[in-house]
Amino acid sequence: MTQQPITSLLVANRGEIAVRIFRTARALGLATVAVHSDPDADALHVRDADAAVRLPGAAPADTYLRGDLIIKAALAAGADAVHPGYGFLSENADFAREVLAAGLTWIGPSPEAIEAMASKTRAKELMRAAGVPLLDPVDPATATTADLPLLLKAAAGGGGRGMRVVRDLDGLKEALHAASAEAASAFGDGEVFAEPYVERGRHVEVQILADAHGAVWALGTRDCSLQRRHQKVIEEAPAPGLPDTLRESLHAAAVAATRAVSYEGAGTVEFLVTADGRPYFLEMNTRLQVEHPVTEAVFGLDLVALQLRVAEGAALPPAPPQPTGHAVEARLYAEDPAQDWRPQTGALHTLAIPGEVRVDTGFTAGDTVGIHYDPMLAKVVAHAPTRAEAVRALAAALAGARIHGLTTNRELLVRSLRHPEFAAGQLDTGFYDRHLDTLTGGAPDATAAALAAALAEGAPGPDAPLAARIGGWRNVRSRPQTRRYTEAGTEYEVRYHPVNHPGIRVLAATPDLVTLEVEGIRRAFHVKHNSNKIYVDSALGAHTFTRVPRFPDPQDRTEPGSLLAPMPGTVVRTAEGLAPGSPVTAGQPLLWLEAMKMEHRILAPASGTLTALHVATGQQVEFGALLAVVQEEPQP
Repeated sequence: MTQQPITSLLVANRGEIAVRIFRTARALGLATVAVHSDPDADALHVRDADAAVRLPGAAPADTYLRGDLIIKAALAAGADAVHPGYGFLSENADFAREVLAAGLTWIGPSPEAIEAMASKTRAKELMRAAGVPLLDPVDPATATTADLPLLLKAAAGGGGRGMRVVRDLDGLKEALHAASAEAASAFGDGEVFAEPYVERGRHVEVQILADAHGAVWALGTRDCSLQRRHQKVIEEAPAPGLPDTLRESLHAAAVAATRAVSYEGAGTVEFLVTADGRPYFLEMNTRLQVEHPVTEAVFGLDLVALQLRVAEGAALPPAPPQPTGHAVEARLYAEDPAQDWRPQTGALHTLAIPGEVRVDTGFTAGDTVGIHYDPMLAKVVAHAPTRAEAVRALAAALAGARIHGLTTNRELLVRSLRHPEFAAGQLDTGFYDRHLDTLTGGAPDATAAALAAALAEGAPGPDAPLAARIGGWRNVRSRPQTRRYTEAGTEYEVRYHPVNHPGIRVLAATPDLVTLEVEGIRRAFHVKHNSNKIYVDSALGAHTFTRVPRFPDPQDRTEPGSLLAPMPGTVVRTAEGLAPGSPVTAGQPLLWLEAMKMEHRILAPASGTLTALHVATGQQVEFGALLAVVQEEPQP
């Protein structure tokens, strides 16, 4: 490790992690350098840095995965150190070597340590030799029904990419192909391995920090069991309900793993804990984790600052500070959990989260969420003396947030945090498999919110003449007014008098705030207009209404059986042999779109015949583009 002090730091990443690292760098008096792709030219991390260097292109393979361009950017901007953040090149040993060869300081473990842990198959061999418990690997070529279910995992990366659960041997070949393709796209390495899939296991990890002088800190545990598509959604520290003996054994195994590769810097050792309390090593992430803020909150540390100090050659104190309280983090995604976690793109009009919580984000109001990168909008973290208090504070902050412009998983997060199983600390990776329908269904009643939207639209603004403001709200009989809205496929027709409405009393109305008495309870409805959308937020819930035009647009009609792109993306492949005239069955995958780092299947809506296929592999499509047409077979 270098002994030279760092003066200027380039972050080889984007979004919220780049913004978060810059925050610490500024506090330490360091100059900051950002890199950016063309879609990120005006992103928050670019605006936040002292200098920024363009990486021409849009796709990660052309930009954030181009180590040669990033090193040239660092040298051109006068940076003397590179922090990789997480994802992209953060666990790439060759990139670390190239950074060091260029005379720059690498903020992370040695290339040799990264290499030792980069391949999960090789890491497991090291851990077995170090006495760390492991799940035995399964050779997909010889797998039998007795080995099911299997979990396929990318050998060169994490974050849920390149992972598939296989419960049927007939689907193993396709799952291997899909996992390998996704891993190659995300990490540049298509190697995939298989291991037993443990039902209702817990994902528990240990944060470690080590220096060049022999000190290794085990900074407690984190539980990351609530996951969708093998990506974490809610994380907390410490992991609740672990017996002291198990906690101590996890710490000891993490330290053993760290010492086995002479590790320096921050890293995470991940374990799967079975329902009967047996821990198994999963992998070691040789980088900072997305969920590191919960550990920072509990230990009162800045892990990025410690990474920088270790990289400068400083020694850690003999022991870390004592932990206090409990911290919980929720990942706020631009996605629709009720529609197979479909990512959302577009303008983010409002992002405001109240309360005494930490918000790490790469977006501000007015920014655009594009198709090329992860759909996470923010991480929201609450810290309190007890777990119950931290969970309650986080749920309240998310429930009170105003997020306009995109569908998000906000309601799912609030309901998850308030679910009896989560409140009791009964955590496992199957939580969303069991509860997704109840966590996404039953939207709050929209009647009062729709009325508030209509009243706000009809209310005169503060700059209107006094006569108009008074005349618009006279307490006299008048003809009812009618407005129509849609939300989530449901149409609402609001017929109302300016002053009175059945069951609801209007107390006040302006274009942005309507106060109603609903069933004897005074309620405030905050209203925001944007184009044909009206956003209504209150303690009863959040709603996004779309105005219904008086005369429907004929262009909105599409041919029956049309498959439209649910998001902008790239067609990565089509079903084997698929062509016009092919017979298809309902639910059959016809083609795969890649968007926001994930693959999405486009399924046949019914059994019948494919009459048209309008796309080919490698083609980019816009939201709503016609992909294919299926003519449904006549019913007998």
